[in-house]
Amino acid sequence: MADDNVGGWEPARPAGEADRARRTRQPYVQPQGPNPFAPPPQHAPGQSAPAGRPPQAPAPDRSPGPAQRPADPFSPPGPAPGQARPQAPTQHAPAPERNPGPPQQPPRPPAPQPERQQASAPAPSGPADFGPDPESAADSQYSVSSRDLSTSLLLKKAKPIPTTGWRKALYRMSGRRVNVGPNAKERHRLELTRQINQPLQGCYKIALLSLKGGVGKTTTTATLGSTFASLRGDRVVAVDANPDRGTLSQKIPLETPATVRNLLRDTNSIERYSDVRAYTSQSRHRLEVLASDSDPAVSEAFSGEDYSRTVALLEKYYSIVLTDCGTGLMHSAMRSTLEEADAIIVVSSGSVDGARSASATLDWLDAHGYRDLVARSVAVVNAVRPRSAKVDLMKVVEHFEQRCRAVRTIPFDPHLEEGAEIDLDRLRPKTRKALLELAAAVAADFPSTSTAVQEWN
Repeated sequence: MADDNVGGWEPARPAGEADRARRTRQPYVQPQGPNPFAPPPQHAPGQSAPAGRPPQAPAPDRSPGPAQRPADPFSPPGPAPGQARPQAPTQHAPAPERNPGPPQQPPRPPAPQPERQQASAPAPSGPADFGPDPESAADSQYSVSSRDLSTSLLLKKAKPIPTTGWRKALYRMSGRRVNVGPNAKERHRLELTRQINQPLQGCYKIALLSLKGGVGKTTTTATLGSTFASLRGDRVVAVDANPDRGTLSQKIPLETPATVRNLLRDTNSIERYSDVRAYTSQSRHRLEVLASDSDPAVSEAFSGEDYSRTVALLEKYYSIVLTDCGTGLMHSAMRSTLEEADAIIVVSSGSVDGARSASATLDWLDAHGYRDLVARSVAVVNAVRPRSAKVDLMKVVEHFEQRCRAVRTIPFDPHLEEGAEIDLDRLRPKTRKALLELAAAVAADFPSTSTAVQEWN
């Protein structure tokens, strides 16, 4: 072999000459470190390369079949012992130079990089990698059910019918064929109604508070309760918890002389809604009222335990319970009222002393550990007669907006000024709109229901 080919791969030799050369030469020493140009060794799954032996080229497959891929010129050849080297290809790529003589230094162990690569290689995956998981396929098969066939999916959404103005006239004159839809005011009213009618799980308890009398707290309780009861399909009841002879029962037609005291006396005999209905009076708007005792001396004995028992009974049959609290915050039932309440409404008048009393109510609640109720509270400002209004209501509203979740103003209405039984149909349109906005603001704090129930409805 020529001197200029020292360090390259030697051509194949006859069997006898190869044996003589192997006996006279030193044992083969693997070059230090792996060949950077050689591809990583491939072994059968689950089988590692033998340790302590340099990798050898596999024997040529002599079985008939497709043409084999040429051997990598950069991988070191090495036929099995006792076999002749195959004929070398016509051209070889230069290999890393090595010294054919004995090594000057003892060989170092090979770098552990190939072993790390083999250890980090993922283990042979099971049959789950070659097809879908049977359990996942079963879950996806039964994930579609009859609940997917909701009304909103199968039926086209009908355009709302206009109820006022020329839009309504055009709809009627065209034989209900031309429907241009409602105007902006009607769309706003429909959106408020939708928010009021949202599903409600359990019982939602609302307490109406005020330190000052004569600000319209009882009137607000009756009008807000009537708005909820007229728009929602569930039951709404208002409880008169005023210890000083409350007047809530005077806002609706009186159907029974029974009071909350009679209800507590007969608690053990009440088993169904019809039993509770015998102790309440109902207005034409479906609002029910549980009256308090007319004798102030008797009503003073209405304690916090009595209120808790009353609410525990009513929440079984009603979805919304409104409580018309007294003017004092230190009476016995107030603590139980606040602990049972899910939300509070602070009522103020359009006067200076009414606004100060309402703000003082919030101060008292903050100081006695009800800060969470204050943050979620709603403030109601009842306006006075337009001609006698000297107080800037916008300043009052701005003050309560900084302390409450929402603020709503109820305009002056002659029907509410009468102080008699309340009929929502006799209210002015602006007052009806303000009550809708108040009810929608309260309903915005309703606990959210599950998505499945909303889609099913």
